[in-house]
Amino acid sequence: MKHLQLNMQGPVATLVLNRPEVRNAFNDEVIAELTAAFLELGGRDDVRCIVLAANGTAFCAGADLNWMKRMADYTRDENVADASALAEMLRVVYTCPKPTIAKVQGDVYAGGTGLVAACDIAVSVDTAGYCLSEVKLGLIPATISPYVIRAMGARAAHRYFLTAERFDAAEALRIGFVHEVVAADALDGKVAELAKTLVNAGPQAVRLCKQLVQDVAGQAITPELVQMTVEGIADIRVSDEGREGVQSFLQKRKPHWLLTV
Repeated sequence: MKHLQLNMQGPVATLVLNRPEVRNAFNDEVIAELTAAFLELGGRDDVRCIVLAANGTAFCAGADLNWMKRMADYTRDENVADASALAEMLRVVYTCPKPTIAKVQGDVYAGGTGLVAACDIAVSVDTAGYCLSEVKLGLIPATISPYVIRAMGARAAHRYFLTAERFDAAEALRIGFVHEVVAADALDGKVAELAKTLVNAGPQAVRLCKQLVQDVAGQAITPELVQMTVEGIADIRVSDEGREGVQSFLQKRKPHWLLTV
């Protein structure tokens, strides 16, 4: 990979944005690499958690300026194709079967907020700043909006989409965009702590819980939805992992998935 680094520590894969000279802004190459990396790691049995991190002072500054210059002359069809690639990358991150953690060590702007929002858990350093800056350029945060609005809520999105104000990590925590805010020297430890909890859980259960949230959030509580949840718990109870988890608890021993970590 040209723009990414992959570090493996046991079952935890850390994927690192490595373009610090441009504040980890993304272009078509980065988008393609991220899409391929998440697809590959998501399908690996030896990976139980994926951490998305970055080198340098910023986590991700959004779109690369040279890429934006090229886009300035695109036709509408070319813009559709270009935006579709970004949308597919975000979808792949969001639907990755492995749990994901955004390790935010610096500022997050524009499209970078989509990357953070697409991850299951976000941990931010307390000095990071956030900004959905698109309207300042006469644009809208359309492609990232399904994920960012899910993360911060529609009410906060009304403000920060429309004003393009910069907000700090404390505000990101208050509106629910990130889950934890820590000092820089505590960031590694907090992410490692969360990764350990994910690795200790049943891998099939984690995958299905992630899917459950995506299926249930924002849906009306209809008979069909209730039936889906009933069948979901019944299926997991009779699965090999479900039976092993219950038996290991009753027998006061570690489940088999911990023996492979």
